[in-house]
Amino acid sequence: MQTAPNTNDSYYADNAKNADAADRPAFENPFGMDDLLVFDDVALRYLVSHGPLAGRLDELALALVGASPGVSARIRQALPSPQRAEFAQAVQHAPAAAPGDDPAIRWARRATLDALFWELTYWKTPELYEALTEGEHIHPGVFRSLAPWLTGATALDVGAGTGRATFACLRQGARRVIAVEPSPGLRQMLQRKAVALGVAGSPSSARVAPRPGRFDSLPLPDACVDISLSCSAFTAEPTQGGEAGLAELRRVTRRGGHIVVIWPRPCDHDWYAAHGFAYTSIPAQTEMRVQFRSRWWALACAHRFYGRNAAVMRYLARHNTAELPISLIGFNPPQDYFALSV
Repeated sequence: MQTAPNTNDSYYADNAKNADAADRPAFENPFGMDDLLVFDDVALRYLVSHGPLAGRLDELALALVGASPGVSARIRQALPSPQRAEFAQAVQHAPAAAPGDDPAIRWARRATLDALFWELTYWKTPELYEALTEGEHIHPGVFRSLAPWLTGATALDVGAGTGRATFACLRQGARRVIAVEPSPGLRQMLQRKAVALGVAGSPSSARVAPRPGRFDSLPLPDACVDISLSCSAFTAEPTQGGEAGLAELRRVTRRGGHIVVIWPRPCDHDWYAAHGFAYTSIPAQTEMRVQFRSRWWALACAHRFYGRNAAVMRYLARHNTAELPISLIGFNPPQDYFALSV
């Protein structure tokens, strides 16, 4: 580990100059460092050892200047034992200046919170995330094309969120879906939906079975599902799947079954191809749109998730609508998937 950085260090100073640059993510980040207290011990251990905070202890120590002492204490406790003393030293050497007065501290805080934006969204505001994904309709042809693999199958949905793909699998004939999701808030919303639809029950009899877990550590025995899938969650990044996640999906999927990644990132296409996946894109007759449940929710989601996208904000200001063209938002439409036979 490097020694604790000086706030005049060129690395931090150069990044601080770009703290408000246009290449920041499109979302508006409302979270603060004290919000890290929302994570339970399991989640925090993952975040600092394998997730977005891994290997960023000096940056994290800077970001914590001005935060509640309890945040530093919990992070230190979550770290692997060999790193605890190093982190304590980094915190001790961090400047005592007020965060608003030091651009390096502002940058470190912003970088840390931006890295945690989606995790904090899942844990702190699951209802807003639900409204977002509810509006992002997957092309109906995607799950229809998977029906031959889903009919009568035991399916696994990893990174299930509030169940967008889970319940689509049931509609296409899956006998049972195990929905793995690390966020308690999202899992609870998924469970409530399962109860409302009459597909919940005991762990052995429920047609929808929510469970905590992550891509690299699935809480399932070997070869126990017919099809494993992930919708807008798995990527080639190690913290969001990657090689370890793919190995786990292979482990739990029966021979002759399939692994499916729905709505993949375009930047990951070569990775999937190199790992033997076949690509399918379902044509759309008209431009796909995000369709929110109301204009109020459209505005709420846009301000949070696309708040730095000026085109989106202008569009909503000019139109009395609860819909947004996907091309305006700037991501690829949800009409494709990669599939791998096991």
